[in-house]
Amino acid sequence: MPLPLKEGTNIYVERKSFQPEYAMPSMEMATDHYSIGYVISGDRRTITPNATYSYHAGDVAMSPPYVYHRTVAESGEPYERILIKYTPDFVKPFIEKVGRKTFDDLYESRVCHFTKEAQEKIFGLFTEMAEEFQKDRPYKEFLLQGMLFRLLATVWEEKLCDENVVRNRRTLSLPVMDAITYMENWYSKDPSLQETAKVAGFSTAYFSRLFQSELGMSYTEYLTHIKIRHVQILLTQTDKSIMEIAQETGFCHGNYLSEQFKKAVGMTPGNYRRNARGNCKQEKKSILRA
Repeated sequence: MPLPLKEGTNIYVERKSFQPEYAMPSMEMATDHYSIGYVISGDRRTITPNATYSYHAGDVAMSPPYVYHRTVAESGEPYERILIKYTPDFVKPFIEKVGRKTFDDLYESRVCHFTKEAQEKIFGLFTEMAEEFQKDRPYKEFLLQGMLFRLLATVWEEKLCDENVVRNRRTLSLPVMDAITYMENWYSKDPSLQETAKVAGFSTAYFSRLFQSELGMSYTEYLTHIKIRHVQILLTQTDKSIMEIAQETGFCHGNYLSEQFKKAVGMTPGNYRRNARGNCKQEKKSILRA
């Protein structure tokens, strides 16, 4: 499970970098703290029994206690983040002011997106807390508590109102979560149903029925969904050709990738890339005018 907070402390702040392919080795669950983190670079995906969600540079991801989760890489970008862990008692004054429902709703979001301007503001708050945590003074936690409350309020006020989390049809069992993690890590090798069933510890026939009942789609459909998501990332973040992306994501051939992509997204990979880059340019112009 995630490392607990040091005895006698209420908050921990860490800035850390990871290799692009870093993935949590197993399902974990915090029992003594909430966490909130800012993604400086990289693309991640978290799997929980009730939902799955992705987060990228500029996003804030949150996790309450007592939720099994596992994160995996979603691109080849180096992963760097600032993570804050804090005890339930530490945040009580904030909850008393804003209300339990507001606080719970914030954590129910799991991941929040922001405008470029808001990202800079929130990154500044995370950075200040990371710097303050390194200082050795007796009233450090008092200062960090006020900084945390300001951060939580800013995240609530600035987050964009979009749905980031894909809710699962039903609570996932641990074997199916292990299977999904395996698929996320090895999608480019086009893992077969038989291989993944072995990871889950079931016969192929039983695993296929279990997967369908818990996810509401077949194994093949879900694997294609994973591949398409990675194709979208590569289309927007790299200049690789459609053929190169097809080979990297397990589609083998550009024509087959284009066919599956259009079926899932409603446009060709080329049009998707042009639209994404057009939106990016428009956003940059808006920032310059501001």
